[in-house]
Amino acid sequence: MTDVPQQTLDDATAVLHSALAGDGEAVVGAFDKVVDRAGLAGAYGVAWCLAATMVGEVPASGGAALDFPGIDEAEYDTRWVARFVSAYANADADTGEALFGAAVADGLLPDCLLTLAGSTIATLRSRAG
Repeated sequence: MTDVPQQTLDDATAVLHSALAGDGEAVVGAFDKVVDRAGLAGAYGVAWCLAATMVGEVPASGGAALDFPGIDEAEYDTRWVARFVSAYANADADTGEALFGAAVADGLLPDCLLTLAGSTIATLRSRAG
């Protein structure tokens, strides 16, 4: 990710610190603070930053195929994270924004963001170990 505002990076760091501590309420609280300060667009920026953290460098050739076995049977938030991360990996901000909006409309954005934060921590741990 390039040209990310420092505030977005700081917010993403706060979310990840809370997720690393296993404090789901603090993760949701960190996102709530972002929404209070910067609206849903700010929360989207933090979520996109978390997706970038999960994916790492996207090949310049564009397009990535991600394999999520059993995704169609997964819970809403898990499917959402898989699709949101896939949108990031494919540099498809329009789909990312549509998924974000759908989660808001469905009243499930907090669950999706909590799962995204947890998945990001799990990815970072798997890379480290």
